[in-house]
Amino acid sequence: MYFFNGNSPVLTIVVPCFNEEAVLHETTRRLTEILDKLIYNNVVSKESTMMFVDDGSKDNTWNIIEELNRNNSFVKGVKLARNVGHQNALLAGLLIAKENADCVISIDADLQDDVNAIEKFMEKYYEGYEIVYGVREERKTDTFFKRNTAQAFYKLMAKMGVNIVYNHADYRLLSKRVLNHLSEFRESNLFLRGIIPLIGFKSINVYYVRNERFAGESKYPLKKMIKFAFDGITSFSIAPIRIITLIGFLFFFLSILTSVYAVIQKFIGNTLSGWTSIMLSIWFIGGFQLMGIGLVGEYIGKIFNEVKGRPKYIVEVSHYSNNGTQQRNHQITASLST
Repeated sequence: MYFFNGNSPVLTIVVPCFNEEAVLHETTRRLTEILDKLIYNNVVSKESTMMFVDDGSKDNTWNIIEELNRNNSFVKGVKLARNVGHQNALLAGLLIAKENADCVISIDADLQDDVNAIEKFMEKYYEGYEIVYGVREERKTDTFFKRNTAQAFYKLMAKMGVNIVYNHADYRLLSKRVLNHLSEFRESNLFLRGIIPLIGFKSINVYYVRNERFAGESKYPLKKMIKFAFDGITSFSIAPIRIITLIGFLFFFLSILTSVYAVIQKFIGNTLSGWTSIMLSIWFIGGFQLMGIGLVGEYIGKIFNEVKGRPKYIVEVSHYSNNGTQQRNHQITASLST
């Protein structure tokens, strides 16, 4: 058991939720136990809270959050006006929490991340670390496909020069200073796993064993996983465009060699019509060109989204305020400039 003296920091645990009615009560129970223990040991302030961010859920998630808010003094809730995706919902919680908290820990609601690691997070915070990454020790609970595709993604990002923590998702502690600098990032195409390392400051990894989902279904099917990975790659690297350019130069060089070969064959009278080879060449090069145009179009599309400067989320209801009182029916439009 460890004890800390002096003014204890205010901790907010941010939990983004989308259709999580099956796990909310158990998640609240476990996080309440952790907060009680940390407060008892004077690790965190009595003003510490957990904030559930409802990302436009279609089930009973928000009603449960409001019930928990009435019955548990730790529980605060924020309801977004519509579904904006996990990264934007998480960002909303982080930026709202930074107004009152000295440090914030983000964790998913499904209880796959070990809540007991929060104690280790706080130990590292007291040692002077402003970013603490929760990193999985292994991926035994993943399917063969998910485990190998995830590892391939992390390796690919590293090869492209993206500073990303291997086997880290969105389970992390951030200090208030880090959150203030996070608010300066104004991009619409969010990939927090790549943005946080860009901020800098003293950081460390805390390793834990990831559990099976407590209840409910995964909110990241294959389609969303692919989109998330593609967003991460195109948000932080122009390597795909450079690869297309290099391959273009390679084909240009090969076309010169082919032209020389064709001229030689013409002079020696050894020319035969090759419909199959011509058609294969046309289809291959044409397909590659279309792929290259599509890739460039993805980057242009992201530029289009950035220049519009639309708000990343809109808060419909918030029970998180400076004086700790409930605020109802208070609509706030927020962006990264908040």
